[in-house]
Amino acid sequence: MPPVAEPPTVSVVICSYTMARWDLLINVIGSVQAQTYRPQQILIVVDHNPDLYKRLIEAVRDVTIVENSGPRGLSGARNTGVGLATSDVVAFLDDDAEAAPDWLERLTAFYDDPDVLAVGGRVEPVWEAGRPAYFREELDWIVGCTHRGLPRVASEVRNVIGANMSFRRDVLLQVGGFNVGLGRLGSVPLGCEETEICIRSTIGTPGSRVVYEPAAVVRHFVPAARGTFRYMLARAWSEGISKAHVSQLVGHKRALGSERRYVRRVLPRAIFSGIGHWIVGGKREGLSQAGAVVAVLVFTTAGYVRGRQFKA
Repeated sequence: MPPVAEPPTVSVVICSYTMARWDLLINVIGSVQAQTYRPQQILIVVDHNPDLYKRLIEAVRDVTIVENSGPRGLSGARNTGVGLATSDVVAFLDDDAEAAPDWLERLTAFYDDPDVLAVGGRVEPVWEAGRPAYFREELDWIVGCTHRGLPRVASEVRNVIGANMSFRRDVLLQVGGFNVGLGRLGSVPLGCEETEICIRSTIGTPGSRVVYEPAAVVRHFVPAARGTFRYMLARAWSEGISKAHVSQLVGHKRALGSERRYVRRVLPRAIFSGIGHWIVGGKREGLSQAGAVVAVLVFTTAGYVRGRQFKA
């Protein structure tokens, strides 16, 4: 009878940059400390904010608190955490995304397969002011959450979601960590660093897999300001620019395969559903939903075209 593999040890990295999320950050830390599968290490990385660092040092116990030793931004902060992690697996959680009690238990269950390089989970939005009527679930990626159209059961995917993801530590070290030319910088809504590193991790490793486990849940706070139509379009534009950068780094086909399926299958259903609610049900929000989907598609495409004009 073959020996049973030991479950992996886990380091959890939480990156934070602003005092404005203090209460949320404290809740996030508490949710990690209360996991059914206890992490070996909890690392809080403060992104170039000395006041926040000092306050955390004074107020929080039983975690390791460090300052970002790399470039300002989310990718640099994550790389600082990876460099200090000592566990088999490094899990990442946003400073405004509270983990369900079995979050780590669900994520780590897949690492008994040596071909699994990364595992991510579901991110559910917690709307500060309620979900706007025009904001369909197909567009929840705009606020960093799981959107309608992703698998409902554990499945192989191209990339995980940044607010709820984990990687084998040796994989992160082997590929050189997150690309500091990508990722959110403060409140600037750029992204795609998790897409790029997932693609880079699997290149040259036949049979390797990235897994999405929707049962591994975190709840992501969405402030009212991110539910506005203005933010929706700004985020769509930034996503297009970010995707253009990724396509220059890893190739057009790898960077946009999932997006093509999303545009061909998910968005048309969302548009027709919204129009149907307006025509058949007399619900005016159906028309605004369809219009928002079209506007997001246009702005994302325009951002991509603009981004392709610059060399990575």
